[in-house]
Amino acid sequence: SLSLRHLSPIGVTHLKIAVPLQTNLVVLTLIFAGLSGCKQDKQPPPKVEARSVHSHTDKTEATIVVPSFVAGKWKAVKIAVFDKSNVSQKTYTIPIGGKLAIRDSSMIIQVETFLPAFIMEGSTMTSASNDLKNPGVKVQITENGAVIFRGWLFSLFPNTHAFMHPKYGFALIAVVPVAK
Repeated sequence: SLSLRHLSPIGVTHLKIAVPLQTNLVVLTLIFAGLSGCKQDKQPPPKVEARSVHSHTDKTEATIVVPSFVAGKWKAVKIAVFDKSNVSQKTYTIPIGGKLAIRDSSMIIQVETFLPAFIMEGSTMTSASNDLKNPGVKVQITENGAVIFRGWLFSLFPNTHAFMHPKYGFALIAVVPVAK
């Protein structure tokens, strides 16, 4: 129990208040933690070497493997280009390996690779089959000669790795097989 002195006009009286042992331990622990925190030595921040300025490691590009059962089976892709300023859409058919200038703009879309059943195994991007299970097309988009996007467009998951442009939106909407 704790003893408190209470001053009264008559004299000093002792007041005894019963406090559980757990409360005493909590109070003592808090006092000890506060005092021990005050005695910590200040250490200088670690020195950063000039070569470790970047917070992320350099990203190496994954390997793309087009399996033999896919190669030569697809002729072109259809990419929808959405003009956000006048709310319109134009669909372009672009041969795989080809490029096309977007009308009324300074942009060019180049189709690099198409995988009908896109999968990623470690750092290798490939196709699990020739069926359209997860169609993905790797494109490069340039504007005024500068590359502004190089990545994948997916028809089933159009928002995955979506390319953000202030005026245009892009989506893979269909593929064209090679005629048999």
